[in-house]
Amino acid sequence: MSTELRRLRNYIDGEFRDAADGRTTEVVNPATGEAYATAPLSGAADVDAAMAAAAAAFPAWRDETPAARQRALLKIADAFEERAEELIAAEVENTGKPIGLTRSEEIPPMVDQIRFFAGAARMLEGRSAGEYMEGMTSIIRREPIGVCAQVAPWNYPMMMAVWKFAPALAAGNTVVLKPSDTTPASTVLIAEIIGSILPKGVLNVVTGDRDTGRLMVEHHTPAMASITGSVRAGMSVAESASKDLKRVHLELGGKAPVVVFEDTDIAKAVEDISVAGFFNAGQDCTAATRVLVQEGIHDEFVAALAKAASETKTGQPDDEDVLYGPLNNPNQLKQVSGFIERLPAHAKVESGGHQVGEKGYFYAPTVVSGLKQDDEIIQNEVFGPVITVQSFTDEAQAIEWANGVDYALASSVWTKDHARAMRLSKALDFGCVWINTHIPLVAEMPHGGFKKSGYGKDLSAYGFEDYTRIKHVMTSLGE
Repeated sequence: MSTELRRLRNYIDGEFRDAADGRTTEVVNPATGEAYATAPLSGAADVDAAMAAAAAAFPAWRDETPAARQRALLKIADAFEERAEELIAAEVENTGKPIGLTRSEEIPPMVDQIRFFAGAARMLEGRSAGEYMEGMTSIIRREPIGVCAQVAPWNYPMMMAVWKFAPALAAGNTVVLKPSDTTPASTVLIAEIIGSILPKGVLNVVTGDRDTGRLMVEHHTPAMASITGSVRAGMSVAESASKDLKRVHLELGGKAPVVVFEDTDIAKAVEDISVAGFFNAGQDCTAATRVLVQEGIHDEFVAALAKAASETKTGQPDDEDVLYGPLNNPNQLKQVSGFIERLPAHAKVESGGHQVGEKGYFYAPTVVSGLKQDDEIIQNEVFGPVITVQSFTDEAQAIEWANGVDYALASSVWTKDHARAMRLSKALDFGCVWINTHIPLVAEMPHGGFKKSGYGKDLSAYGFEDYTRIKHVMTSLGE
């Protein structure tokens, strides 16, 4: 007896709609491997409709006072708190994440981030008006960019939706947002929650696959394209956007180095690094998955990390003892497994290295040692619960190896030597350097990287300003 699948729909111009041509895709719960819903496989007609709605809504939303936009965002934050259990349920079905951790680690920061951008709406700063030429006064205006095409990833569907829409709306832009094709449920629910607060057309949600995203980025209406995703996807977006010179905001992959020196408290470092490496099944572009340990403590550290991994649990969302749930989809499971299957002979799997269970896409917490700098698993993003360990001799080698990858999003340094920590924070070529911690984020501080990790910032006033444009106004003081 088959179970009827729930029907998700696009949210365009203030109403829920099926795809114009009726096409759908099945949405699978990664904890069970079973479909639970269908979502529109949106095409050109759907993207056209969403863009037209956003364009029509833009002038009025742009001209709202910052105070009015702030009030709307504060109402959205309040609504997220009030309907938190619905959001959690949708996200858990999307991702298979533990229910308790989704409640404690995602809802509070999401609400806080929306409230931060509500405040930022009223705090735009710039050069003061002045007479920089005799007889002339110059003024700087910060204005919204226009319609923003935004594509969110599957690793944190709810939170990344917030990172997209909150700064864009606060700055006075309108939005067409596409969630990943594997995780649309929570974003569709967000559209329902926001729909009763914002004017129609200000936020539109279109579901679909990579072709839908391409249609959004290539569309003539948006003035900006923003994506969080893979390097490959980011390069494709940048290329497509270049054809009509759209602004581009890219938050892409990561390969965070975790540099551990001999003076570190090993027990504390292992405890924190294992959580930061395995949390969300390592499906985090800032995850602590590339550890470099000074040779004097290497063996002790590896043994302790392998023990921590063996004691870390993955499993179903309602199990309160699990740290993380499944990988998001069968392709991701295949990718993670492939890295382990292709390990060179000099590598050693200290713990894990295998799938867990017969249903769903679970993978054991894994530690791999004995690796060299040019190994595939060191150079490429695994995006799974796999922590690699290398042994370095001195500070110079640690810096060389830490910087010796194409990614440059996040990093951390573990040492009791303050001067060394300051030297490393300068030398590490990453958008974030944590010292004696790894992975905490706050709304007030920027998140974003360099090199193939992309450009532009999420969170903070810097992220807010990315959704504005600067205009110079000069007026004559003469009669």
